[in-house]
Amino acid sequence: MTQTHRFTGHIAGVGTSGGTRLVLGCWDRTPQGPFADVMVAHPDGRRELLAPDDWVAGFVSDTYTFDTVTRVPVDVVRTGFSRASRWTVTAGPLRWQFSVGPRSALGYLLQAVPRPLGTSLGFAHLTDPVANRVMPGVRTLGTAGNDRTEWYSAYDLHSITFSRASWDGRALGTLTDMTPPPDFGFSSTPRRPSLTALTSTVRVPDAAPIVSPAPVTPVP
Repeated sequence: MTQTHRFTGHIAGVGTSGGTRLVLGCWDRTPQGPFADVMVAHPDGRRELLAPDDWVAGFVSDTYTFDTVTRVPVDVVRTGFSRASRWTVTAGPLRWQFSVGPRSALGYLLQAVPRPLGTSLGFAHLTDPVANRVMPGVRTLGTAGNDRTEWYSAYDLHSITFSRASWDGRALGTLTDMTPPPDFGFSSTPRRPSLTALTSTVRVPDAAPIVSPAPVTPVP
């Protein structure tokens, strides 16, 4: 027997000229209600999770790989329309603003897939090899941490046209592609800075705890 957890929302991924790579998960519908978290790949290779509470810290760090888990409030403010929206993210030492641009050609194609079909495990099996060819490093199905199975069902894709971020007040540099891949798990975000609308489904073995005793550093 397994437990299945479904998260619907957005993932934004950008690189910076200073070498930091940022991945925002902003989830509108989850087993624990809406929340946001940020995965940070630092220039020295250290992978850090910024999580708003213990449940998120435990679940996400059990599913992906991090060297540091830091519990801080993660606030996301969206203004404007989807085709030209501005997102502002505040998470502990991180201040990040980015602008969303036009829907990509792939985004139009994804919108044509019926949602019940797109979120099925069978469809993820079919699309996984295609996704990796179209966008190297991107997977729709894989094995996550602690014997978990995860599959992604994207239904829209927009470019990110502007990004400005700082860490403890220090500017991280200009917007770049997501290179090298941050290596948080079996799949990476697209290489080009982008905002993906999707549903992520995680299948957890019954014997596995939902929240692990991951080392968490609270920040006031």
